[in-house]
Amino acid sequence: MPHDALFSVPYTHRLRFTRSVFDPSNLTLADALEPTRGVVARVAFALDSGLATADPGIGGRIDAYLSTHAKIEHDGQHHLLVPGGEHPKSDPATLEPILRRIETAGLCRRSYLIVVGGGAVLDVAGYAAAIAHRGIRLIRIPSTTLSQDDSGVGVKNGVNHLGKKNFLGSFAVPHAVINDADLLTTLEPRDWRAGFSEAVKVALVKDPGFFDEIEQAAPALATKPGEPHNLAAAERIIRRSAELHLKHITDGGDPFELTAARPLDFGHWSAHKLEQLSGYDIRHGEAVAIGVALDTVYSTLAGNLPEPEADRVLACLLALGFDLDHPLLDDPRLIEGLDEFREHLGGELTISLLRAIGNAYDTHAIDPALVRESIARLRDFTSP
Repeated sequence: MPHDALFSVPYTHRLRFTRSVFDPSNLTLADALEPTRGVVARVAFALDSGLATADPGIGGRIDAYLSTHAKIEHDGQHHLLVPGGEHPKSDPATLEPILRRIETAGLCRRSYLIVVGGGAVLDVAGYAAAIAHRGIRLIRIPSTTLSQDDSGVGVKNGVNHLGKKNFLGSFAVPHAVINDADLLTTLEPRDWRAGFSEAVKVALVKDPGFFDEIEQAAPALATKPGEPHNLAAAERIIRRSAELHLKHITDGGDPFELTAARPLDFGHWSAHKLEQLSGYDIRHGEAVAIGVALDTVYSTLAGNLPEPEADRVLACLLALGFDLDHPLLDDPRLIEGLDEFREHLGGELTISLLRAIGNAYDTHAIDPALVRESIARLRDFTSP
């Protein structure tokens, strides 16, 4: 006789916003740690090597923080540097040093791996934390706009394998996510703008008022080489985007993706394929901008989204500095991204499209001919 017992496991998702997280007087990180052995919290750090190069003093600031707070225990070894970007994320050799650092630091399930870096580093280190001892506590300190307003808040970790993005991965709720706006100051313009495509995405499927705000802030957010980043403008956009992602995950939003619907992946079926086809030379945020633009135009050609609203979306993405065209849009393999997306989801194909800005719906069929027409229409809009 079968015995079926439904049960749930409670999680707490902690999201914090701060400045100068490693200033010894800032208690945001220290307060997120719980004692491992009754009196101290044992930690090890993994740092994005790109961040360490751009901000050479970050290791020293972390050391000063650790020496100030007696409740934090660290073995005194150098903080592990992890290469960022999709190419290292596709290299199995990137994972092994993180696992070794977890082992040599003596971390247990009540210890913490604290990861400071961009989305790819958070993904790889988070996967290592999820599989070591079947899961140790992870604290993410994202250092890019993309990881602060989207991926750092998520509950997914993964590495690329067999030519597919995030083929290996896990669902694991981070112990805490701490967004420090000061970490964004060293970003190159290309990486600075990348995260705002995800903010546009979540606004389009969740919050029309937020899209209005991004639209108005776009000129202030767009950064050219040599110009300082407008942190004041970015902080509000990043905060609201992160809050919307968090709310979707925690408020009945299917955090472990057990159903087919995934509105937060609006525009991502083609984005993931563009990344793959380019050998990951197209950054994730850049690919998402193209994918969002493509599915926005498709929504109009499918007879649902009014054309003036689609034009607003495209104009906003252009104002943020994104290039919405790429030769790989003509690659016949692009359409394979639909089946790969379905395979990754499981079950039938489910793609989110738009009825209006802030009003998404799901469809289970995409017309390849209409995709090609959408690409042509997108090029007409963006050409001089």
